[in-house]
Order: sequence, then C-alpha cells, then structure tokens
Amino acid sequence: MPDHVYVTGMGIISAIGNSVEETFHSLYTGKTGIGKIKYLDTVHKNDFVAGEIKRSNEELIALAGIGDYNRTALCGYIAAREALYNAGIVDINEARTGLVTSTTVGGICHAENVYKDFFEGISNENFTDSYLSGVSANIMASHLGITEFVTTISTACSSAANAIMLGTRLIKNNMLDRVVVGGVDTLSKFTFNGFNTLMILDREWCKPFDENRKGLNLGEGAGFLVLESERLVRQKNKKILARIAGYGNANDAYHQTASSPDGVGALLAMEKALKIEELKPSQISYINAHGTGTANNDSSEGMAMQRLFGAEIPPFSSTKAFTGHTLAAAAAVEAVFSILAIQNSVIFPGLNRHEQMKDVSISPIDQLMINQPLEYVMSNSFGFGGNCSSLIFAKR
Repeated sequence: MPDHVYVTGMGIISAIGNSVEETFHSLYTGKTGIGKIKYLDTVHKNDFVAGEIKRSNEELIALAGIGDYNRTALCGYIAAREALYNAGIVDINEARTGLVTSTTVGGICHAENVYKDFFEGISNENFTDSYLSGVSANIMASHLGITEFVTTISTACSSAANAIMLGTRLIKNNMLDRVVVGGVDTLSKFTFNGFNTLMILDREWCKPFDENRKGLNLGEGAGFLVLESERLVRQKNKKILARIAGYGNANDAYHQTASSPDGVGALLAMEKALKIEELKPSQISYINAHGTGTANNDSSEGMAMQRLFGAEIPPFSSTKAFTGHTLAAAAAVEAVFSILAIQNSVIFPGLNRHEQMKDVSISPIDQLMINQPLEYVMSNSFGFGGNCSSLIFAKR
C-alpha cells in the first residue's frame, strides 16, 4: 500500500499578496487584486483590468535576490522559496527532492520585448534563452539547490494541477521522497492579444457564475506546495498542512479552446479524483471551482457539478475574481486557497455575482462562511484543449 502524500509547506505570490499570510488576509476580507494595469506595457492598458502582482520587475529582482531574471522565473522562485521555508526545510539534499513546475508562456514576458531587435541585428541577446518553458524551471531549481529531478508541465490552465498530480505519483511510486510542485505565469502582451482575439476578456471585473458574465480577467502569479512522503513526515515529525486525497485528469477532446457543453471532461476528472480513495460525492465539504467567468466554462462546469452531486452539491465558489485567471499557475494558487480554507475552517466567497445562471440550478457562495468543518476540499482546473483536472485535499 503506497504511503500517503502530505503537504508540509506552501508559498504564493499573486495580485492579492506576496506571501501566504497576505493572501489569506485578502481572501478573508474580500479584497480583490484586480485593477488598472500598471506594470505591463500593452496597448490594451486602458481597455482591460487585470490581476497584476503589485511589484515591478526591478522590485521582484530585489525581493528574490538571485539575479536579473525574467518575471516568470523570479515569481516562481519567490513562491517556491516561501514553500520550502514554510516546510522548515534547511537541507534540500537530506532527501530525494524534485521540482515539478508548470507554465503556459514561460519567459515570453521578456522574450517579446527583445525578439524584434534580435532579428534586426540590434541586440546580442538570444530571445530563446528566456522564451522556452523549461528555462524558468532550471533557474528555480538551480537557486533552490534541487538536482534530483526537474521538469515542466504545460497543459494550459490545468498545468499546475497536473504538476501536483505528477509530484504525488512520484512519491507514491518511491521515486522521490519530496517534491516541490506548482506553477507560475506572468502577464505578457502575447497573452492579452491572444485572449482578446478569442473575445473572452471582460473589460470590467469578472463575475463567475453570473448569468450576465462577459469573460475572464487575466492575472499573474505563482503558487507552490512542498509534498512529502508519509515516511519522511513521520521520520522528521513534520507539521502537516493537508493530505493529497485525490486527483484525476481527463480530456473531452471537444474543442481547441471550449469545454464540452455537458461538462463530460470535468465530470470524468472529478469522478477519477474521488475514486483514488473511494470517496463519495457527499464527503466533499467545499469545491474551489475553476469558474473563469466565461459563458462556456461556467455553464460547462456547472453542468458537470450538477451531474455529479445532484441536489446535494456542497458549497462552491470561484476565487478568480480575487486574482484574475493566472493560467498555468491557477491550480497551484487555488491549491493554496483550498488548504487555507481547510486550516482556517472558512469558505471564501465568489465576488461580483448578482444574477442566477439560467441553465443550471446550483448557486455558488457569495459571502464568507466561517466555522466550517472542512474534511475534503475539491479544486477544479480545466484547460484549453479539454484538459480537465481535479484535486482533492484532505484535512488529515
């Protein structure tokens, strides 16, 4: 029987805080981080709001203290460093340790600013040095001292969920004792242009699961967890934040960017996650929904939750109106939210919702709920191409 896998540390940086402590305060007080674009130099600066990290590149360089790297590498390192500190890890080599990170656009936030000059022979800098997805992972691993295993996953918005899933399986199969898992994505002109072309950006604050939702707000951030084997946790008498109780991935292969109308991929992912420990749907205490605020996603996910849970659906909410959609980082950012919910016995509300969706009968939580005994929390992340993933975190 494989050992359990525990979360012993977590770190985060996003629009609502530069640490776990700041993040919890923002969630608890209902403080959104979405606002006017300040740091990204884009022609859409005055057209859209976004969930920017409240630090310039220069400030992030100073905060990280590892050198002049691109924004993606810096944010990923800052969050992963906090996770290791939070886990009380001083000697990274005392156990077989790996890094599984994720991203969608990697260092394109830097590459897009230099590639024109590169092709015109003005600059000696090779834009591919920062463009490739694995570059930020290697930078992070180098400065964290991780050499045993390093990889990057890119499956759109489910990327970090799949990173957490892979890290869990590496430990369960006795290939590693500890894995730092998560994801990072930062805003770029490329991202804004792409999502604007798809016509799924809201020019105002997004409102997930509202009948009049118009689209998502883009955000940036990084979230990382430290996963450790049960043997290592017992041996070191480590503090446990949560346990990985379930995980599932499925692909409905319906469309390049849209989810299937009946939510079949999301349904399969949630069912697979429950099956890991033979949990019943009624055992889930709260669902941190993917809830992007787009017409297609919220309808599809709502349909899938309704099909799985029926009339007994647990409280659910989308927290993307706090941070914006952080793409590959979303599942890791929301894993931190889910564990904070468990630790503090609270359910964080969705924001900005006013009217019940007409095509589903279920309704999300709109107000903070305190003193909630949460045993199992499900977190959903559904990506382009139909890549759907669900995670379940347990209190013990």
